[in-house]
Amino acid sequence: MNPIRLQHRGTTLIEQIMVVVIASILTCVALPSLRRLLARHEVRTAQTSLIASLQQARALAAQTGRRTVACPTRDGTHCSDEASWDGGWLVGFRGDQANQLDGPPQYSRVDTARQLTIQSNTGRHYVQFQSSGFSGGSNLTVLICRRSDPSHVVSVKVSQAGRVRGADATADEAAQCAGTG
Repeated sequence: MNPIRLQHRGTTLIEQIMVVVIASILTCVALPSLRRLLARHEVRTAQTSLIASLQQARALAAQTGRRTVACPTRDGTHCSDEASWDGGWLVGFRGDQANQLDGPPQYSRVDTARQLTIQSNTGRHYVQFQSSGFSGGSNLTVLICRRSDPSHVVSVKVSQAGRVRGADATADEAAQCAGTG
């Protein structure tokens, strides 16, 4: 008699458990790097969004010939006279007061990521663009970092000439952002 040969089709329970264990170990090793990557992305996204809003305010002033304001907000409808931009920001035409809008905002960004600190330098809490594109007053620096991990800090800088740019923060700026978180 010929013995019937059975082919092995599939995997054993032990082999499946080993695959799950190896996948779990690899996930545990990769997770901290993934968290750092997501944190950096969140900070950079906020920086890019603020730069775009400020550039939009400058372009709006140049196109319409009216002064525009970009300012922090807490309620999404009015400018706040604070250095904290955590609650979002508004862009619109300048009202009677330098840091207030004339009518509804042309653009708003509210409810930014709650785990971010977005802080402007003391003394200048809003940006005003003239029809020439210049930003009156002094230079403005806005620092952006995560409250839980201020190791990655970026900045948004506005010069008196109205130039808006993003940069990595200096060591002093990083320490300042870490102190406000």
